[in-house]
Amino acid sequence: MALPAWLTSRKRSATARSVLAGEAAAEAARKQEQADQAELAARAEEEAEGGEEPEFPVVGDAHAAAFFDLDNTVMQGAALFHFGRGLYKRKFFRKRELTRFAWQQAYFRLAGSENADHMQDARDSALSIVKGHRVHELMAIGEEIYDEYMAGRIWPGTRALAQAHLDAGQKVWLVTAAPVETATIIARRLGLTGALGTVAESVGGVYTGRLVGEPLHGPAKAEAVRALAAAERLELDRCAAYSDSANDIPMLSLVGYPYAINPDSRLRAHAREMGWRLRDYRTGRKAAKVGIPAAAGVGALAGGAAAAVALQRRRR
Repeated sequence: MALPAWLTSRKRSATARSVLAGEAAAEAARKQEQADQAELAARAEEEAEGGEEPEFPVVGDAHAAAFFDLDNTVMQGAALFHFGRGLYKRKFFRKRELTRFAWQQAYFRLAGSENADHMQDARDSALSIVKGHRVHELMAIGEEIYDEYMAGRIWPGTRALAQAHLDAGQKVWLVTAAPVETATIIARRLGLTGALGTVAESVGGVYTGRLVGEPLHGPAKAEAVRALAAAERLELDRCAAYSDSANDIPMLSLVGYPYAINPDSRLRAHAREMGWRLRDYRTGRKAAKVGIPAAAGVGALAGGAAAAVALQRRRR
């Protein structure tokens, strides 16, 4: 028996409503999924800009290591100038030469970056002073000079960065134009793995006043890191490097995790362009001189403790 027309109409209406409800539910589900995906994408973008990131350095990564410039990155000022002060105190040279060292140190601190001519002058001065002295004698004096002039000038924030790599089981090297003997003393005192530095020629354990090759500066640092990485079977894209100077862009560009620490204006601009991480541990006044907002500079001074935590996150 055929259903009444009104009942058939009601059934069709109910079916239509069911279809409509189903379609609406499906559409709502799709919209929610899209909203969730958009939220996830937004979070990922925020993380890429400095929010939550995967842990770095990675604990137990045997193919990763860290390379730190020394002057103005790990230590305030230049190691070579501090070394000169210590040698003057021990009457290695005259007051006129001390004045020259003092002027070079003042220039370095005010400029906040390396100048090739000034650094060359400092190296020439140092080589002439140590000529004729025994290597073991200068090493022993270097230990004393570290305690007198250098220990109190280590940046706590950068020290925390290096320690984070050590705590992760990674090797950490200083890479510097300073004499390798001085760099080795500093590395040992800080508990680092070792140091790459400029090598002064010695014959029979006595300095000749000449260099072996050239100063470990600029591109030479990059070559040293590349050679060490090959010998240690490191993967450079998993390694980190830290420096304050645009002169070290070749070294920073080698690794997967480059950091600009207390950067000069050129390195700061390059780091921003490349998306590299920046850290500044100088005072607000000093930061302002190189175009950093004062609040950022002052806040960074608290980075000794904060950096130890922050470095547990991936920085690139």
